Amino acid sequence: MAHRWKNRLTDKDVTPEALWLNRRALIGGMAGAGLLTALPKAAKAETLEPNRWEEITAYNNFYEFGTDKDDPARYAGQLTVKPWTVKIDGLVDRPGDYALEDILSKMTVEERIYRFRCVEAWSMVIPWNGFELADLLEMAGVQSGAKYVAFETLLRPEEMPGVRYPVLEWPYVEGLRLDEAMHPLTILATGIYGKDIPNQNGAPMRLVVPWKYGFKSIKSIVRITLTDTQPPTSWNKAQASEYGFYSNVNPEVSHPRWSQAYERKVGEGLFAKKQETLMFNGYAEEVAGLYSGMDLKANF
Repeated sequence: MAHRWKNRLTDKDVTPEALWLNRRALIGGMAGAGLLTALPKAAKAETLEPNRWEEITAYNNFYEFGTDKDDPARYAGQLTVKPWTVKIDGLVDRPGDYALEDILSKMTVEERIYRFRCVEAWSMVIPWNGFELADLLEMAGVQSGAKYVAFETLLRPEEMPGVRYPVLEWPYVEGLRLDEAMHPLTILATGIYGKDIPNQNGAPMRLVVPWKYGFKSIKSIVRITLTDTQPPTSWNKAQASEYGFYSNVNPEVSHPRWSQAYERKVGEGLFAKKQETLMFNGYAEEVAGLYSGMDLKANF
């Protein structure tokens, strides 16, 4: 399978693991971690310091394990992630239950590293190991009538204490338009910093959509469905006025309760100067064509 996208960054551009893992202390409890966007072309490599392992894995949103930022790290260890099977169904030629180990064996993954940035008030640079979602969809055989891809998270109440509470409608679901799903920047991540992805970060496989806000990057995926109609998504069902289907990084569209026009870099301190958030996080050249002619304020 062809490698459709070439990373421009090297290991020296990645945020140190220790910063990543310890971001709770650095952020000081402010909202921030959890929205994943790709590093913009315009960013200067010398301004990007890698985040540490502790920062990424100790301060998360994964409501199936609780609503506090440290609940996922506290409770997700009880999640069973091996063996893991993903059901692929709907408008595909080869529907069925796909074992993750079989998927990986067919991907001939050559340690593909995707260096992406987390941004929502604070930003980090995180190296994900994984493969392009398009490769898996092509393995299943996308039929001509398919227009959308729906995703579903594992629902296992005996291992996920957070689902006892109606914070959201369970299981967690997400969706992309087919052209978004097939874009080479859309990946399925199975690791971080060259290690298996931790349970609290979406083990054993999660979606990462670089130019969108983080709740689109659904974790612990157990089902992928190709469909001809726009699928429901969890946060949109919970609060449609705040969380749209597209959820593209757009500094010109504010969340009803806060601006999304600026961000700070993790590790630079609470009073560090903010920088402007870039449209599509700087990847307009790659993805803006997907939305040609659309009103991005109406289709937020």
